[in-house]
Amino acid sequence: MNKTSDNYNLETRTIKFSGDIIIFVSKLPKSNINNPLINQLIRSATSIGANYCEANGASSRKDFKNKIYICKKEAKETKYWLQLVSTTISEYKEQGGKLWQEAQELTLIFSKIILTLEGRSKKTI
Repeated sequence: MNKTSDNYNLETRTIKFSGDIIIFVSKLPKSNINNPLINQLIRSATSIGANYCEANGASSRKDFKNKIYICKKEAKETKYWLQLVSTTISEYKEQGGKLWQEAQELTLIFSKIILTLEGRSKKTI
């Protein structure tokens, strides 16, 4: 699969994002202050892909929508932690900004999926 089609494969994209976050945090200076931020960032960022994989195996439309909503929520939380890390560890601001942009794009994608699901369910009522 080429790089362009990977952008349209959300499972591949969320796995890559998780990996990029792990590589990013492995470079950050460790301290009593930074460690909790790093842990929160890893948890929220890797949760996006894990919940997307669960959504793909959902047992119902309602379950799928719930998992996608969690993906969106975790992507938004990841943006928060990235912004906080980028602000407090300024030498990583540029790299953190690029990761923030990908988290923003994922947030928008999951938002669109939710809106599409809600639009379909309203039409069927």
